[in-house]
Amino acid sequence: MKKIVLTLVVLFTVGVATGFAAPVNDLTKGQTAVGVSSDTFYLENKIADNFTIGYQNVDRGRYGNMDDIYGQLNLSSNLIGIVGGRDFGSNSKLYLGLALTTPLGANCDGYASFVGSNEFKELQVGANFKLTHNVDLNVNYHSFMPDEGSNQNGVGVGATLKF
Repeated sequence: MKKIVLTLVVLFTVGVATGFAAPVNDLTKGQTAVGVSSDTFYLENKIADNFTIGYQNVDRGRYGNMDDIYGQLNLSSNLIGIVGGRDFGSNSKLYLGLALTTPLGANCDGYASFVGSNEFKELQVGANFKLTHNVDLNVNYHSFMPDEGSNQNGVGVGATLKF
């Protein structure tokens, strides 16, 4: 599995540009995560053994703030299905996606996520480093590709508090 994730990381970093702004977290049933980075705030809760619901707000600069409500369904121990809605109201956009996760070390989990709709695609590749039992540091590369306009790519650093 580590070879697959490493291959995805290399492919995405080298040239396949598309990320879901919130990192993929490892939560237990009933656990909540609150996270921030330079342009993102998110809140999610694992409401069942295999389902997480969340909200995120991302500042996309010239594209403005984007609000998402999403669900993550654990399809296997390392594969997650994602469905969400962006920018509620008459401009609402439904998106679908997948995420892969794998342990990279004793206190580090890696992930790659891809979501898309008929108006945008996003990719995020990153790692969560466990600082304490309930605080993670997240480092990621992300790319937002709207169908109209120019792509936004960057490296992000954030923190997550789990309770």
